[in-house]
Amino acid sequence: MRGRGGVATWATYVVLVVGAVLVLAPFVLSLSTALKTPRQFAAQSVLAPPAPPVADNFVALFGEQYDFTTPIAVTVQVVAVILVGQLLFSIFAAYAFARLRFRGRDTLFWVYLATLMVPQAVTIIPLYLMMTEAGLRNTFWALVLPQVFGSPYAIFLLREYFRGIPSDLLDAAKLDGAGTLRILFSIVLPMSRPIVATLVVITVVTHWNNFLWPLVITSGPTWQVLTVATSALQTQYNGNWTIVMAATTIAIVPLLVLFLAVQRTVVRSITITGFR
Repeated sequence: MRGRGGVATWATYVVLVVGAVLVLAPFVLSLSTALKTPRQFAAQSVLAPPAPPVADNFVALFGEQYDFTTPIAVTVQVVAVILVGQLLFSIFAAYAFARLRFRGRDTLFWVYLATLMVPQAVTIIPLYLMMTEAGLRNTFWALVLPQVFGSPYAIFLLREYFRGIPSDLLDAAKLDGAGTLRILFSIVLPMSRPIVATLVVITVVTHWNNFLWPLVITSGPTWQVLTVATSALQTQYNGNWTIVMAATTIAIVPLLVLFLAVQRTVVRSITITGFR
């Protein structure tokens, strides 16, 4: 039994190590390429480490030729507005679907949730026409309005968590004279910090990496987000891989910092609680 347990343990560690290598290898390769000059990249193997490492690509990104400061600033603004809007509207909608009683509540929820099955490509042309008719094409509001009013996934995630909070606790608050908003902000949300933190990470990562909609609705450098600006670094005749990898590395760093800051809270959100 001990022998079998030892083999199983080692096999588990081997699988985990292989998985970690497969996940981390693209990030290491991106950083390694970003620290090479174009000549080094052309002359050496792709897997060869930079010799010597240089920061020229990162310096060039923030120079006059590429001016990567503007896409970063635009992306931060877009993600911040979408994050606040999605949290606010998703929390209100999820609490209504979880705790308030009204006719057609469950039917409305499942019909709304069914929109998760609709691909983005199906709605992108109607959205583009709506924004164009409203005179919002190539503006900041065109980037945020389609996503700022919550999402089916966020509402579903929060609703399921809110339903797990003991009803006796909320009923006691009602007996003490607390209204709906007081219960939501003083009891439900403090108990839901792990799932809210998880939703923050999901929302930020999703819209930080959003590419298709910003590419379609904007033109020119004024409202160019990070993903579109990174794609524009490549030309028909030149891949500019060292510059592209530098831009990719810069785009990854904020997401890593965010995850490291909230990783414990995210882990708590996926543990089984005693609510149910």
